[in-house]
Amino acid sequence: MIRVGVITISDRGYRGEREDTSGEVIQEMVRRMGAEVEFSTVVPDEQERIKEVLIQGADKMGLDLIVTTGGTGVSPRDVTPEATREVIEREIPGFAEAMRIMGVKKTPHAMISRAVCGVRGRTLIVNLPGSPKAVQEGLEVILTAIPHTIAKIQGDPRECGE
Repeated sequence: MIRVGVITISDRGYRGEREDTSGEVIQEMVRRMGAEVEFSTVVPDEQERIKEVLIQGADKMGLDLIVTTGGTGVSPRDVTPEATREVIEREIPGFAEAMRIMGVKKTPHAMISRAVCGVRGRTLIVNLPGSPKAVQEGLEVILTAIPHTIAKIQGDPRECGE
């Protein structure tokens, strides 16, 4: 079973001024693929705090997948991609590219997403935008590739076509 952590990055959510509906969408979607959500939190748009929580989920909890929501745009406090790049060891650009390509078909605003996806140790880390609709649309694009990706990250020796 895939063990998942969900991190919502939102100053207003952290202060209790906004409900975390995007994190709930992620939890519902990954559970439908048979995963278990072991960790869910809301943190402010602070690069060091985001890094700490990503490292905790990957290194200390040994999660298979960490999905973030929020902080991927171009606002001054949007620092999720920078935090993610500082903790990942290898980037997987195809995930983010696929989400942007499909997103642009629905709204031109998708092209300003700076989402990053990559690997830290044996953990896949995926950034998603902050809106529930964008979360659902983005996660739908990559959801079927996640189990295979995690298997490969964790050493599955089978060929990709098998």
